[in-house]
Amino acid sequence: MPTPDATPRRPGAGVLDEGALRALVPRVLAGMVRRGERFDAAEDALQEALIEALRVWPASPPDDPRAWLTTVATRRLVDARRSETSRARREETTYDRAPHVELGRSDDAAEGDDTLFLLFCCCHPDLAPTSQVALTLRAVGGLSTRQIADAFYVPEATMAQRISRAKRTVEGRRLDRPGDLAVVLRVLYLVYTTGHAGRTDLAEEAIRLTRQLALVSEEPEVRGLLALMLLGHARLAARFDAEGRIVPLDLQDRSLWDTRRIAEGVRVLQSVLAAQTDERPPGRHQIEAAIAALHADAANAAETDWPQILAWYDELVGLTARPVTDDPSAVLGRAVAVGHVLGAAAGLRETDRLRETFGERHRWHAVRGYLHELGGNLPAAADAYAEGARRATDVAERDHLVRQAARARAGRPA
Repeated sequence: MPTPDATPRRPGAGVLDEGALRALVPRVLAGMVRRGERFDAAEDALQEALIEALRVWPASPPDDPRAWLTTVATRRLVDARRSETSRARREETTYDRAPHVELGRSDDAAEGDDTLFLLFCCCHPDLAPTSQVALTLRAVGGLSTRQIADAFYVPEATMAQRISRAKRTVEGRRLDRPGDLAVVLRVLYLVYTTGHAGRTDLAEEAIRLTRQLALVSEEPEVRGLLALMLLGHARLAARFDAEGRIVPLDLQDRSLWDTRRIAEGVRVLQSVLAAQTDERPPGRHQIEAAIAALHADAANAAETDWPQILAWYDELVGLTARPVTDDPSAVLGRAVAVGHVLGAAAGLRETDRLRETFGERHRWHAVRGYLHELGGNLPAAADAYAEGARRATDVAERDHLVRQAARARAGRPA
């Protein structure tokens, strides 16, 4: 979805713009945390304010939605303190007044700055990756606990406990110091890949958040990640057939690809690659986006520029001293590229070198099935696909490999 306006339009009577309401979440929460409120208490208070907004705004929309949310959330904090501390009167006097928020900061940069601040808070290194993702979706994305639970196929109560534990973990820690941008990018990519697997619109949310991060960060990998997301999500409509079955990239109907997203992804990628130097070569996300752009540029699978893709995979594998263990997707993807450039036998020899590390993984067998088929050995391809299906844990991937094995056994090419 497009990036929401920094200042949402005033909802009309009887109409509630929930998208605009959700866009306010990071700005209000960031303001409360910046002035010294505990993250967990501020987030809980804001959630109560959002519930109140859903009840009140359709009939009586506020003139300034952000100020209204901040005021109501602050009053909820005061109510909580009143029951826990003897300093209720002083805090009521302080906080019952209109809150000191920066209402003048209504441009895109201000929203991006608030988003960046909260992303760092939610990606605290003491949190497990799953908790970082859940807290990011709740505090920054503005999704409800039920929406997040549905996205991860877990009960709402389970997700509520996970979020509560995450907030307790960051309780009392200083959240006003610079965080690790690499962790933030990893969390955003986890959000994206979860959504790109076909679950509740998390991929769109990841793209929106990465756009906001790109507003305030000069780090090239931020734009590299944005380009990668745009190029990957552009193929979403073609990734599954009418029965919900996986369609491999080389068999996808490319007329279904979103050319607008592809064009934007290519523009973002070109801008960031143009700024690279020998002293600072492209990072992982930029390289993966370049590979995705080459696939997107081909009118059909036969026109794919595999030599250039192999060159990018060589760069990707070269980013780590231990590519076989540190970056399995890169080395397996490179084996496929080798098969297309140097022949199926050469690609299979690449996978032979990876047998000890990946022989238990379903994707290693799937890649070998693909390479056997590329070389015309359908019986060997069927065996490899079948073994991959036996080891797959994802239902959609397992069913896809079962169909691939059956087709190859029947002697039918893809």
